[in-house]
Amino acid sequence: MNELEEIDTDMDEAPSPRVLKNIHAYWRAANYLSVGQLYLRDNPLLKEPLKQEHVKNMLLGHWGTTPGQNFIYTHLNRVIKRYDIDMIYISGPGHGGPAVVAGTYLEGSYTEVYPNITQDEDGLKKLFTQFSYPGGISSHASPQTPGSIHEGGELGYSLSHAFGAVMDNPELVAACVVGDGEAETGPLATAWHSNKFLNPVTDGVVLPILHLNGYKISNPTVLARISHQELEQLFFGYGWTPYFVEGDDPELMHRAMAITLDKVIAHIRQIKADALEKSDTGRPRWPMIVLKSPKGWTGPKEVDGYKIEGNFRAHQVPLIVSATAPPEHLQMLENWMKSYKPEELFDENGKLMPELAQLAPKGDRRMGANPHANGGQLLRDLRLPEFRNYAVPVDQPGAAGEGDTYVSGRFLRDVIKENQEKRNFRIFGPDETVSNRLDVIFEATNRQWMAPVDEHDEFLSPDGSVMEMLSEHQCEGWLEGYLLTGRHGLFNCYEAFIHIIDSMFNQHAKWLKASAELPWRRNIASLNILLTSTVWRQDHNGFTHQDPGFIDHVVNKKASIVRVYLPPDANCLLSVMDHCLRSRHYVNVIVAGKHPAPQWLNMERAVEHCTRGIGIWNFASNDQDSEPDVVMACSGDVPTLETLAAVSIIREHLPEIRIRVVNVVDLFKLEKNTEHTHGLCDADYNALFTTNKPVIFAFHGYPWLVHRLTYNRANNVNMHVRGYKEEGTITTSFDMTVLNEMDRFHLVMDTIDRLPQTGAKGVYLKQLMQDKLIAHKHYIRAHGKDMPEILDWKWVN
Repeated sequence: MNELEEIDTDMDEAPSPRVLKNIHAYWRAANYLSVGQLYLRDNPLLKEPLKQEHVKNMLLGHWGTTPGQNFIYTHLNRVIKRYDIDMIYISGPGHGGPAVVAGTYLEGSYTEVYPNITQDEDGLKKLFTQFSYPGGISSHASPQTPGSIHEGGELGYSLSHAFGAVMDNPELVAACVVGDGEAETGPLATAWHSNKFLNPVTDGVVLPILHLNGYKISNPTVLARISHQELEQLFFGYGWTPYFVEGDDPELMHRAMAITLDKVIAHIRQIKADALEKSDTGRPRWPMIVLKSPKGWTGPKEVDGYKIEGNFRAHQVPLIVSATAPPEHLQMLENWMKSYKPEELFDENGKLMPELAQLAPKGDRRMGANPHANGGQLLRDLRLPEFRNYAVPVDQPGAAGEGDTYVSGRFLRDVIKENQEKRNFRIFGPDETVSNRLDVIFEATNRQWMAPVDEHDEFLSPDGSVMEMLSEHQCEGWLEGYLLTGRHGLFNCYEAFIHIIDSMFNQHAKWLKASAELPWRRNIASLNILLTSTVWRQDHNGFTHQDPGFIDHVVNKKASIVRVYLPPDANCLLSVMDHCLRSRHYVNVIVAGKHPAPQWLNMERAVEHCTRGIGIWNFASNDQDSEPDVVMACSGDVPTLETLAAVSIIREHLPEIRIRVVNVVDLFKLEKNTEHTHGLCDADYNALFTTNKPVIFAFHGYPWLVHRLTYNRANNVNMHVRGYKEEGTITTSFDMTVLNEMDRFHLVMDTIDRLPQTGAKGVYLKQLMQDKLIAHKHYIRAHGKDMPEILDWKWVN
């Protein structure tokens, strides 16, 4: 390639033989520590012949990817030190923990956060014993591992996290090791296109290192079995410049990797210089490395007649050493470990030899100590405008509204303005910012976009605070990487399709939970997810776009981590949004509508209501002087509308019925305070919902979620919940509520069914409601829209 030839000039000189020798020794030390983690609980320096009692009773972990990652980590240390690079390491292959633990232990950062894991023989024993051991550490690069922002337990997200990490971090390089098994996942395959969004002036650099070791758990990998030419063309087509390092001879591989990394760093610096000095804002062709090495490199060649190195059998523990295994396996393990010549690597006390320790970077340049990998260290508060200034005037409940997200968009626009200098806030979404009625933010910024721009395109520029790609995976992964490195953001998405990132949310919530238990990990900004284009207003898109179940999924996670908010109007959404953007170390899910809808509370009342999270709406209740006959509860904007419409019907036709209206913004208020910190104690819950009165609850999502949250409450037997029950089609907005029996007419009938004291008046009102439902069905079929009494309904006190 001509492009490569231009960059390669005078870059073919390898480091000196002495440096290469020390690099090889450092790599051997990392491999020795990795094997020790897999197998040993005693005799860490093999000062005596290896015995069965020195070996763990349960052998757990993964060897196959580890030596290749040790190789990469060692060589990255050299270029960090040589070129003074601010670099983090992201381990994408599954269960690569031994390598990252070994690398951080050798550089000293591991001992700094875990002083009991000392740099001596006793520390080595503890280091080995804790790995994949009860009460110890996991087999992947979990939050317990210094320098990690990516666990690698679930495959597919490493490259997305890397790109998120370098956005607005112009000096940072994220070295991202991509496993060839991981490369087969959808999110990772799509993530290669993230290079189309990276601005070389305002953003940092992602250096992907595709680690081709040929096998997954028990199968060959796709990318390892295509030709060199096809692989090169694939990545050139993706917009990368691939550099190849291939082989199995350590001496030749060290030389080739060192030369290649020097070329890559020169290439990166040239791109940066061109962008800065020549104002070249075109999309550069960033370099990447393809490292092809044997799976389980330097491990056993063969065990019990089976090929191990360079085969799928090296994936996990390649050699079983136990009381029931062939006795020669113990000797094979000892020979394997001694092949690394630990006596040349560690002194008598178990400390790494000084000449090898010098190879590691110092201070914060060590990848295990880089502040970007403990993003809370760098986190700074957002500058937030006063959200009350964006309030919608509500003189009377039921005032007309523009659309709740449209109102909050003005607030978010100014959040972007206030933080443009800091460059620490971005909005992410899968091509839905305009559709979700947040387009007012484009008054302050653009979508970041490095590809060509047509004269009719809108809101595209090389420098923007909005990241859009039609992949929920990428938007979520970018945002997670952005948050994990100390910034703030918001992800907006259609409610039905947020399920695409269910598993990504799982992993991030687990990361937050685990990292919160580590005193040295600093809290990061919350993952804020705004769900709109909701189930109740997907009339034109139909059944495929109708699913409110993400909140069910969120509720499964640890109570200390997750929050779910369902603001009923724009002022409540503003209050909730301000609260969530200020919060730390949570996943905040906000469900809000985008279409014009009634507004219920002025800003003062909205703040009070959202601060409580749940409360009686006095303006809609008439039980102030007596016990209620029925509690009508609601959570969500459309359920609130339908509940108040039902209340108005009952109060008109059955004025003697005492109704208490309870609105829920913070969903976890329904749970007991012993289960969730936001939950109500029994006394407060009973004061709202009573202990013996019927509760008619209109809920935004699946009705059983409310039952699940309130199953152990005193009045649960009287709880009757209406919500989405998987009935949908292309129809009118109101008909969606009718199909799922959450409309005002069904709510009225539910109330009558539970209040025998309504007598004959109740019987006639119930029949009237049935007639209304029949009339509704005929009207929408004839006119293609809802009845005027639905469209024109207004709350009247």
